[in-house]
Amino acid sequence: MTETRSLPSAPHPLDAALALDPLGEHRFGGRTTAPWANMVGPFGGITAAVLLQAALDHPARLGDPLALTVNFAGPVADGAFEIDARPARTNRATQHWSLSLHQGDHVVSTASAVFAVRRDTWAAPELTMPEVPPAAEVAVATPRAGIEWANRYEMRFVEGGWPDLDAGDELPHSRTAMWIRDLPERPLDAPALAAISDAFYPRVFRRRRRFTPIGTVSITTLIHADPRALAAQGARPVLACARGVRFSQGFFEQRAEVWGDDGTLLASSIQIVYYRD
Repeated sequence: MTETRSLPSAPHPLDAALALDPLGEHRFGGRTTAPWANMVGPFGGITAAVLLQAALDHPARLGDPLALTVNFAGPVADGAFEIDARPARTNRATQHWSLSLHQGDHVVSTASAVFAVRRDTWAAPELTMPEVPPAAEVAVATPRAGIEWANRYEMRFVEGGWPDLDAGDELPHSRTAMWIRDLPERPLDAPALAAISDAFYPRVFRRRRRFTPIGTVSITTLIHADPRALAAQGARPVLACARGVRFSQGFFEQRAEVWGDDGTLLASSIQIVYYRD
């Protein structure tokens, strides 16, 4: 009788991109992956996620992610990179991290992160989730040609779908709201949430409805959900909402929130983006 063995399944595209090899006390090695390619270099959200993963993988890590700021100092080239991840200070309830991503002799991204030991306290929401149709009632959008990383997500636009870059007339606002989840389905965790917080096309495209050269300079993501809340959300779609705040002198501010399907605010983010007129 012949024994049948199942072949090991390939890792999820997100897990493959987050895979890091320890190279020393504070050093990790990784590489970019083709599924997360953007028009130039990798999707910024995956860079943020892999920097956060380095702190998560560090043996000195305390608690769970609370805040992550990533500064994109230069373009990330396809290929290998190294991450330096160092705990700068550890307190009883918080731990502060200094992170940097290197390729050759160049620092291409710097970051700081705060981890926290959360405890049960008085709690009350103040910002409420927008009223939108449930995900099952919104059609799945066709990914934009030439943007490979968008194929890693199932997107269902409630408002502000892929922009018509030849429309000409400007819009009075740059709002987008969409149901989104990893594709293939994958349970939500902190790195996935960090990536989703950047999964919006540039707000200047939406507002001006024409192609404009852009580049994110810095993004800060605040993770409000603890591991229990993330586990409760599982692989179901989350509602991601983004809007521009001000466009001026070659930079614009973009804010976003990511909501669980039960109305819980999971994360919020703010980024500053360079654009050329």
